Amino acid sequence: MSQATANPAALFYADGFAARLLRQGLRLAQGLGPRYGGALALRLFSTPLPPKWAGRRALPAPWRGEDWQFDGRSLRRWRHAESDGTRPRVLLVHGWGGRSAQMLALAEALWREGYDPVLLDWPAHGHSGGWTSNLPQWRRALFAVVAELGPLHAIVAHSLGAVAALSAAARGLPVQRLALLATSAPPATVLGWFSNAFGLGDATRQELRRRLERLSDGPLEQFEPGWLASRLHLPVLLIHDEQDRAAPFELAGRLAQALPQARLISSQGLGHRRVLDHMSHLEAVCGHLRG
Repeated sequence: MSQATANPAALFYADGFAARLLRQGLRLAQGLGPRYGGALALRLFSTPLPPKWAGRRALPAPWRGEDWQFDGRSLRRWRHAESDGTRPRVLLVHGWGGRSAQMLALAEALWREGYDPVLLDWPAHGHSGGWTSNLPQWRRALFAVVAELGPLHAIVAHSLGAVAALSAAARGLPVQRLALLATSAPPATVLGWFSNAFGLGDATRQELRRRLERLSDGPLEQFEPGWLASRLHLPVLLIHDEQDRAAPFELAGRLAQALPQARLISSQGLGHRRVLDHMSHLEAVCGHLRG
């Protein structure tokens, strides 16, 4: 299957025994009605894969972990041991199924440049508590971070974390700049991929969307480039690989065209994750934050 026709959801739900078992469970739930099918589909849609214990490790010294409470669970953030709070603060957030360690190269580059990087493990990820989460909760977590640490100079975000950053900034989060790497598709598109991967019927798809919109305090259109464009008035750097199978490159192109102060940097052959470590991208992010 070509990149143009492949379903990116298959990268998270490989066609193995577990995936077949999940599909069978969803078929049975749908047979009981959209309410049951939608409830089970939302549970699966909200469960990060791979699970957080897979590959979890503490960040090495001089980075130290700090736990704080949010939504009745413990969240983990990481800061440099020499941080004294006087440097411009930059928040780094990973993507769905990721962890802060994936953002470490960027954090170290930012520290060398004179910034105060703070890395966040999202709910149900890394060293944070919980087993399920969702994009609206991530957006609220960003506001909670700012309430505790103060306004941000910038957010550097990967994949779905980039969508959360865009949504929060459009809703007034005090941040001056965004640097977004391999930005995920909007939730409505991801919902379609997920539904196709598990063979959800129309009634179950509609019920799942209704539940997601209730969590989001509004329609999913609020995450689309057109809705964001009229509400985002800050410089945005987009970095995206043309061979990204998890977040197709054309999505970044549409976002760059829609946002009034966006700049797009493309790469070749790095895919969805390796864009985070490439030296030219580290330099581009640092340059964007300098202005």
